[in-house]
Amino acid sequence: MPIAADVVLGPNVRIFQPDLVNLYGCSIGAETKIGAFVEIQKNAIIGARCKISSHSFVCEGVIIEDEVFVGHGVMFTNDLYPRAVNPDGTIQTDADWQIVKTTVKKRAGIGSNATIIAGVTIGEGSLIGAGSVVTRDVADYAIVAGAPARVIGDMRERTTLKMTSRDQP
Repeated sequence: MPIAADVVLGPNVRIFQPDLVNLYGCSIGAETKIGAFVEIQKNAIIGARCKISSHSFVCEGVIIEDEVFVGHGVMFTNDLYPRAVNPDGTIQTDADWQIVKTTVKKRAGIGSNATIIAGVTIGEGSLIGAGSVVTRDVADYAIVAGAPARVIGDMRERTTLKMTSRDQP
């Protein structure tokens, strides 16, 4: 079943193609929109009036506050040292590793194909450029881009986002 019985959906959540998502054990706030081929794992929290675009992955330990935009193909991680097995060769279980939490603050925007490394906080109103790899905290209203993502501007100074070659990292 693509949407498990333990998913908590707020009022007026829109899941455009419910047969093409994988949601389990998560909470999704009111009026949020979820695109096709999205996976949201247990204990992930999505706020109200968010947009989670197609092909995105929101893993356990991620908290996305209200009014956040998540572009197509955005990937979150929750383990800084992922391994399939323990040193003795036995398959790891939930007891063998610790989830590293990630928070995306209100009204942030994350561009398509960005990767968000576990343990960061993405600040309120900030903007993550498409294809960026976020390896450390992003300040409120910062515009970051690149791999690793670096500050290239401030959202409070932009009325429209028209990036030029000098804006690139």
